[in-house]
Amino acid sequence: MEDLKIFLHLLILTIILHLPTSLASPPYNCPISFCASNPYAIRFPFHVLGQQPDICGYLGFNLQCDKQGNMLLNLPNSGEFSVRTIDYRSQVIQIYDPSGCSASRRLTLDLSGSPFSDSPSRNYTLLSCPVGVTMSRYIAVGCLTNSTQSTLATSSVSFAMAMANRTACEIIGSIRSPISWYQDQEGLTSNLNMDIFLTWDSPNCQECVAEGGTCGYSNTTMQEIACFEDSKKSNKKMTIILIIVSIALALPAIAASIAMAWYICRDYRRVAAWVARNATPSVTTVTPETAMFPHGGIVIGLDQLTIESYTKVALGESKRLPGHEDAACSICLSEYNVKEIVRCIPECRHCFHADCIDEWLKLKGTCPVCRNSPSPARADL
Repeated sequence: MEDLKIFLHLLILTIILHLPTSLASPPYNCPISFCASNPYAIRFPFHVLGQQPDICGYLGFNLQCDKQGNMLLNLPNSGEFSVRTIDYRSQVIQIYDPSGCSASRRLTLDLSGSPFSDSPSRNYTLLSCPVGVTMSRYIAVGCLTNSTQSTLATSSVSFAMAMANRTACEIIGSIRSPISWYQDQEGLTSNLNMDIFLTWDSPNCQECVAEGGTCGYSNTTMQEIACFEDSKKSNKKMTIILIIVSIALALPAIAASIAMAWYICRDYRRVAAWVARNATPSVTTVTPETAMFPHGGIVIGLDQLTIESYTKVALGESKRLPGHEDAACSICLSEYNVKEIVRCIPECRHCFHADCIDEWLKLKGTCPVCRNSPSPARADL
């Protein structure tokens, strides 16, 4: 019982420690927004200027929607970019140049003054070469190339310097770009016109989003960030927790009631068996024919000869009785066991422990079950 109490206390403590810390709903209205038919949701820390109040977004995470329904992000020192996707769980925003040349935008990309940082990247040196010199051997970066000059990019500074010394190519600068899976010969690459992946560290809502919640300001002062849950999910979770706690609190009472009933039943059977086996009439003497009780009444019992004439057998492995099949003796309430001696009354065929029924018949003279009076002993016995 003590182990059960300890287990239940630990269970309740575990449930309390795992109660949801996220709030059911924010103290202000901040619905999820979209840009026209664009399927990507806009939610905290981003918000759409002119569609949502400032409290719905974090500083520096302002978006706009153009007439075509595209999301636009304006970086303070790099200008405007189109947004392709936002991964709130990984905290990554994927942007690109609206004119189609992200490689050229990388030349002037400056993230200072914004909450974003660039994804892991590699430095590339740019070479500007006359078209006739390069087109026959190397692949140029398309959007940085015109009719007279081709732009090549290489991750090897020494290769760029060698090209500049041997040919009419000139080094025009360098940019950082995600590590390319495709590279041309001698370290050259043409795959620089990829989307730009930016990440952010603050506000950190990764754990909240992973659990199905949404970040937001905890109050209108816009000082602290909290995690908000969908009200239906929150109510369902709280209902389950309350059911578990109720069951846990009820278990000790149920266990105690079962234990008490078992002890009472066991003690009752022990007392009844002891009384049946040790009962004696409250008189000075007992004759084979009569027994005197304390109130002075006289009850006629059976003589020993008649009692001995009734069938008495030792139970076998099957514990099958010669008369009615009962699992326990009706006098002492104890179950029958193998090799125990039982005696059966012939008229009604009720059986009992031999010791129990012998004492009973000496005092009562009737069957303990059906109350019929057995026949007296035959004269020839």
